[in-house]
Amino acid sequence: MPRLFDAIREYLGTLKRSLAESLFALLIGLLIGAGLMLAFGYDPIMGYISMLKGFGIFTIEGFLAVLAIIALGLLLAAFIGAYWAKIPQALARLWRKKISGRSISLVAIVVFILFLISRMLEFLDNVELMEMLAYSVPLMLTAITFAVGMRAGIFNIGAEGQVYMGAVAAAWIGGHFALPTGLHLLAATAFAMLIGAAWALLPAILKIRAGVHEVISTIMLNWVAFFHVPYLIINRFAGVHAERTATILPTARYPILGASLTAVIFVALAACVVVYILLWRTRAGYELRLVGDNPDAARYAGINIRRAILISFIIGGMAAGLAGASQVIGRPLLGWTLPATLGTVFGLGFSGIGIAVIGRNHPIGGIFAALLFAGMLNGAKFMEYDWGISSELVVAIQGVIIIALAIPALLAMSRRGVRRLKIRRGPR
Repeated sequence: MPRLFDAIREYLGTLKRSLAESLFALLIGLLIGAGLMLAFGYDPIMGYISMLKGFGIFTIEGFLAVLAIIALGLLLAAFIGAYWAKIPQALARLWRKKISGRSISLVAIVVFILFLISRMLEFLDNVELMEMLAYSVPLMLTAITFAVGMRAGIFNIGAEGQVYMGAVAAAWIGGHFALPTGLHLLAATAFAMLIGAAWALLPAILKIRAGVHEVISTIMLNWVAFFHVPYLIINRFAGVHAERTATILPTARYPILGASLTAVIFVALAACVVVYILLWRTRAGYELRLVGDNPDAARYAGINIRRAILISFIIGGMAAGLAGASQVIGRPLLGWTLPATLGTVFGLGFSGIGIAVIGRNHPIGGIFAALLFAGMLNGAKFMEYDWGISSELVVAIQGVIIIALAIPALLAMSRRGVRRLKIRRGPR
């Protein structure tokens, strides 16, 4: 237990400064947004109150539930961070029937925390909170795509196309194959992640073999996916409606927890924790981050830079593919189908870039940034319904807040870039 408390103190100490900067930036963004509302004749206080409805915390119950979920999530992340190497060993011992008190206690604590989180979500009877969490699922995953790339020194903006490919892959497996319950869901999820990773391999190979800049290749592949996926939907995977995929079979759907939120949120949160462990608790993650911080030092240390770049693209592609699947087999949109217009997945990849920046290119920070962005997305409808604030102005206010939140992270990234450049040039 002392080790767990030390891990929690370490997390809080790391987050203290960045959290203060983000809160100050958020205040600035809110003030600028309030100025915009005043300029167009709207009451900013009532407008922001309506936006809060999208977070599901306008009631005391919703506020307490959010605090409890955040606290439990922090506790789970800290516990896994402190005992990340011992939990798999404990599971292996239990699988081999070598039961020990330590193994049982480690596994039991993880299971108990997950149980508390699931019970808290089931206890909530707040539709808007559920909707906010549903909005956040794909955003925290596409944030991983950009964040992992930045940690490796790669500007990977290909999440948009990888989301499309993952979505259509999940729709194909989920709607055209009859498999047993459980296996069908696992197959659709895994295939979406595999296709997302395969689509990410193309710019990775071009980068490694031919030196093609990833910005050019990923943008081109985004457009290829944007036109290719609708073709597949209309001509290969259409169901009853000509411009939608076949309806996802019940055996391939994630269980609904409430509103449009399904159990896929647990998969997304687990993915964020796994990526955190991979980046900060493994040798491969250390090498990947060293390549991004100082490629010359990494090369001098004998680190395979090409392999680190390849790993970053694969991780990002898998996360983006899972994000696409979450909107097809993990959310009951348009009757569990994927439209040829791609309306249910459009923009998720590009939104993940801003969320990753706000989250300081950290998989855990991306969770909180995704929740903030999802709450604003869900609250936008109330600003329009309650007070008639135009949707264009609401989008502008959201943009101002996001830009304000991103500025501290962008400044920190700029400082790291200048420092890296000075290191590469050496002393004069």
